[in-house]
Amino acid sequence: MSITIKDVAKRAGVAPSTVSRVIADNPRISTETKKRVRKAMKELGYHPNINARNLAVRSSQSIGVIMPSSADVALQNPFFPEVLRGIGSYLHEVEYSLYVSTGGDEESTFEEVQRMVNGNRVDGIILLYSRMNDPIQKFLMKKNFPFVIVGKPSENESEITYVDNNNIQASKDVTNHLIELGHQHIAFIGGSKELTVTADRLEGYQSAINEASLPLPNEYMVHTAFLKSGGREAVEKLFQLDTPPTGLVVADDLMTLGVINALEELGIACPKDVSITSFNNLYLSEITTPPLTTVDIQIYNLGVQSARYLLELTKNKEEPAKRIIIPYEIKYRKSTTPIS
Repeated sequence: MSITIKDVAKRAGVAPSTVSRVIADNPRISTETKKRVRKAMKELGYHPNINARNLAVRSSQSIGVIMPSSADVALQNPFFPEVLRGIGSYLHEVEYSLYVSTGGDEESTFEEVQRMVNGNRVDGIILLYSRMNDPIQKFLMKKNFPFVIVGKPSENESEITYVDNNNIQASKDVTNHLIELGHQHIAFIGGSKELTVTADRLEGYQSAINEASLPLPNEYMVHTAFLKSGGREAVEKLFQLDTPPTGLVVADDLMTLGVINALEELGIACPKDVSITSFNNLYLSEITTPPLTTVDIQIYNLGVQSARYLLELTKNKEEPAKRIIIPYEIKYRKSTTPIS
């Protein structure tokens, strides 16, 4: 005999209507009651007809996640698997599934987002980037479709819920760390100028350099891909200069690995010849040689919070926009040293 909602209700000690509300993840049902009902469902082996329920409540029980570039390129950087782990962990708790974009370029990604939204394939979207003049962001706002950005919006900041770190202050702090160690020629290596995270980290770097009245030639600011190859390209540019830097602020740990490898090939040692600070505190940062001084931005928590606040929006589209700032911590290791 098949198990019914009434059987689950009897086991959990609640009304059948409460079981239905738990299955629909109604926010008015307490966490304790949800746990008790789900436990009863598991014990009895009851599996609700998700498709029928989703049709009734017009929910897909899925969340879309959009990468800044094609998935095969983006996932080369450990930042993205880690933030996806945070998103997935939270969604697993609330029995939602994850739909990750696979678009190969901006145009195909935009088309994929349109299919997600217009085809009701997802209940909301998380953008794992913030880019200036982003057509996807504008499309989602026009549609009044629930979305959250990991990063600070480049426009309409007060109207968009986003999860971020204080990247300006973090970058200023690590730049000041190099200045305090006696470095006067400090360069910045970042990603695309169109990405808000790059713009914020560049701003923090420039602020610290200007306040210390240190030289800031344009050649000291290099923009390349957030990949190991990008770090190598930056070294080729910076260390051909008449006055190469003795300190580097690099906006990403994976880029920093490329920087260190390229410096070794040139016979330049870190930190003996060049001190390096970085961002993200990826697991690689502790085991590389030397271990990196880097900003821990709590990548996993960025993912968890973006999923949590997106689901709030999916349940109430009139929910006010929120600004969630995740604290950062500088991990001081062996890639920085006083200038000799």
